[in-house]
Amino acid sequence: MTHYNRSSHETKVRDITPQRLVYYRDNWYLDAWCHWSEGLRSLAVDSLEQVVILPDPALELDEAALEVELAAGYGIFSGAEVQWALLRFTPERSRWVQAKVWHPQKQGQRDEQGRYCLKLPYTQSQELVMDILRHVDQVEVLEPRGLRREIQATAQRLAALYQK
Repeated sequence: MTHYNRSSHETKVRDITPQRLVYYRDNWYLDAWCHWSEGLRSLAVDSLEQVVILPDPALELDEAALEVELAAGYGIFSGAEVQWALLRFTPERSRWVQAKVWHPQKQGQRDEQGRYCLKLPYTQSQELVMDILRHVDQVEVLEPRGLRREIQATAQRLAALYQK
């Protein structure tokens, strides 16, 4: 298949073995084994430019193996190396975010000041950062330090846009 990567603005031809289709946040994704990178990938269906059926037999992966790799982290992004984010929401925002299904393994509790502290796994930060930024000044990233720095850098770029 020919796949267009929006992040890198590159088009690549890859041999894949489709495993399943996933509907997530108003988009369809194809979970597939990529023979070129020798790993599982979630590909946006609308980024597939050309698909050719090959005569080779398909590689069929166990559903449990798919879940370990693709459902370990937050959102649609996959990866086996899981990190844990600790977020603290203001008491006002806590009423909304506490009820949200962030991840099946999320852990959350209110502190003595009524703030909601949420701990959840992620493997790649892109989608988590977008969801954190939805809450602008009503959330603070406490851990890990790298995610906190990523939010700080994004906030600085945003502030620079409005200083003009």
